[in-house]
Amino acid sequence: MEPIEWNIDPEIIKLFGTFPIKYYGIFFVTGLLLGYEVVKHVYKSEHIPLKKLESLSTYLIIGILVGARLGHCLFYDFEYFSKHPLEIFLPFKITNDHWYFTGFAGLASHGGSIGAILAIVIYCYKNKTPLLWVFDSIAIGAPITAICIRLGNFMNSEIYGKPTHGNYGVIFMRDDFIPRHPTQLYEAFCYLIIFGILWYLYKKTNVKNRRGFIFGILLIILFIARLLLEFFKENQVAFEDNMTLNMGQWLSIPFILFGVILLILSKKKVIRI
Repeated sequence: MEPIEWNIDPEIIKLFGTFPIKYYGIFFVTGLLLGYEVVKHVYKSEHIPLKKLESLSTYLIIGILVGARLGHCLFYDFEYFSKHPLEIFLPFKITNDHWYFTGFAGLASHGGSIGAILAIVIYCYKNKTPLLWVFDSIAIGAPITAICIRLGNFMNSEIYGKPTHGNYGVIFMRDDFIPRHPTQLYEAFCYLIIFGILWYLYKKTNVKNRRGFIFGILLIILFIARLLLEFFKENQVAFEDNMTLNMGQWLSIPFILFGVILLILSKKKVIRI
């Protein structure tokens, strides 16, 4: 077996010679649309007006984008962005009073998850909608969005794995010539399995009547997968080299614990929100 040489240009085209259209952005948007279609099926099955989903989607998109951006800036590069706060929300790099369009280079999935959760909480509070029912519905479509995001990372040749130390793996030629674990693809495959599990639970069992169960399952298995796969990844920032667990693993633990709590409470049927 020979390693695969990967040397795809992340940019598809530059509009007007300045604004890049990237594979990552295309996959990100595609993931949101596909996730929306899955959740729309849930809403139709439950006879919930789709106008409510359209309203929720606005909250979610804002929450995911803001959360993912803040998550990257706070968790992975706080030292830089604390000195360049404008660059947190502007798609430009500012150097010596010169502005360079870069797009939003840096989004953290844990931050996006926190942003999505807060967006749902705000939406449900303002619209007097059952919180855990919405969480369960969104949970079914969430892995589809996550799959597309990791495929976008693969196209960007980023968030890749450690060397395989063998004659197999993927050589991300834009960075080095070492065969590495394609952890983006490992993660995407895990999310596909998770989607299958959640879809089966929703369609073939009665757990949807236990509010919070599906969302709890999602948090547990998705973030356990993320925690384990981090052992195969290269650290994203230098300070992680001195940590027992890297930032992605530490951030995964609270989500897993929250999922366990939801599972226990839903089994006892003590939550009705």
